[in-house]
Amino acid sequence: MDGKAVIVTGAFGVLGAAVAKAFAAAGARVALVDRVEAPPAGLMETLGADAVALGGVDLTDPGQAKAVVADVVARFGRLDALVNVAGGFRWETHAEGSPDTWELLWALNVRTCANMCRAAVADLAASGDGRIVNVGAGGAVKAGAGMGAYAATKAGVHRLTEALAEEQKGKVTVNAVLPSIIDTPTNRADMPKADVSAWVAPADLAQVILFLTSPPARAITGALIPVSGRV
Repeated sequence: MDGKAVIVTGAFGVLGAAVAKAFAAAGARVALVDRVEAPPAGLMETLGADAVALGGVDLTDPGQAKAVVADVVARFGRLDALVNVAGGFRWETHAEGSPDTWELLWALNVRTCANMCRAAVADLAASGDGRIVNVGAGGAVKAGAGMGAYAATKAGVHRLTEALAEEQKGKVTVNAVLPSIIDTPTNRADMPKADVSAWVAPADLAQVILFLTSPPARAITGALIPVSGRV
């Protein structure tokens, strides 16, 4: 990945930071994009001088998505990969839940991904070896109780991935990873009795994403790849 330019959205969170670290370690120049204003303390120092943090960006706004892609291309001179980590989760049963949850998760999971893909695809095609990797969810393949809004919106990410892969064949590969439970501090707090050793480590998921953007993965497109650990 030496010299490649990569955008990671949701990059100030646990998974996004792990993805950014994996790309930086592989020699890529990384733009970390997030709605939060500033990255966690110490994160940028681990990534080297070629990384840039772009905070305070609302990717539910197509104009802001377009602007941040233009900013990154102006800084790096190119764009080779887009990794859409940005998203959200809520657990609530459908009968007792709020319609607002559906609107929120649609915006966080589908709209952010769609806006960034649309904004970036021309520059990715121009690179000659462009890649998009979206973060879907194993829970969107078979939804559980309380997972209706989350599963439905992540399923939207899956279908977007497939459609865009067909549209961009020969120009940009488009794939998605479908993790089960990711080992994050929030998930540990929410499920204190769970066997966390069965969960997916963020660094392991980041390596799958890194592979999908690498030259050996050029023949893979439209794939929804389960990354389920031992769940």
